[in-house]
Amino acid sequence: MDVPNYIAALLQPQAGKPTGRKVWSIDLETVWLPFFTATNVVKATAIPAEALGAPLRLAYERDGQVRFSPTGRPVIRVAKEISDQVKVVRENFIANLQSFTGQVVKKEKDAYKAELEAAYKAGAPIVAKDQAELDAALTAIEAEKVAMTPELSTNGATPPAEPELVGATA
Repeated sequence: MDVPNYIAALLQPQAGKPTGRKVWSIDLETVWLPFFTATNVVKATAIPAEALGAPLRLAYERDGQVRFSPTGRPVIRVAKEISDQVKVVRENFIANLQSFTGQVVKKEKDAYKAELEAAYKAGAPIVAKDQAELDAALTAIEAEKVAMTPELSTNGATPPAEPELVGATA
């Protein structure tokens, strides 16, 4: 089966890392805004010009006051029209990945099964090692808790006596 160009392009490393605001882990300024401007041009979307022109907005509380983060900084959000369209792209992206996977499973059933079996076999020692390390770490933490809690460990000494109630009447 030939790999579709859109799948091959997804798997190729790309140079440069954008450093701006991210939406779905993708740079807003260098990717989403040019993309949605282009989709507006070809009439694939109808995102309002004000959303593309001012994509970052000050967030407000329900009472109309500016919203601040716990650190005291104003909260900035992405325009709803853009974030909604990113959600549509994300859902369609997931659907395309699932569709491609289904096509490969249908057309290359034996090869797919062999790849899965090879992956499980190759991963089994890693999973077993991680489980053993986790079990050892949890045992060490529990032993440390027991050693640090006098009620649970006497360390060879007699446990403390119950306190007496002075001046208590029956």
